[in-house]
Amino acid sequence: MSGGTGMPIRVMVQDAWDQVDLEVPSSMTVNELKRKALGLTHIDEPAEDYAMKFRGAELFDEGQSLSQAGVVARASLIVVPRRRRPVR
Repeated sequence: MSGGTGMPIRVMVQDAWDQVDLEVPSSMTVNELKRKALGLTHIDEPAEDYAMKFRGAELFDEGQSLSQAGVVARASLIVVPRRRRPVR
């Protein structure tokens, strides 16, 4: 975002074991942020297969904005698979 209109946040994508630093508007939805983070880390699985967590708790209402979800500037979030996968 240009002009300082966004808030800086960090999203860790567990499957990619990578994190992305973003500057996003607080009006962005949780779902939009999750999809953006998955795309930037080259995860091709459906976004519905992943959950977004903030401060250890899942953000169940992904249609709400980041500000509605209580996400603040410089927050760290994590995208995790909804279901455990077998270890091979």
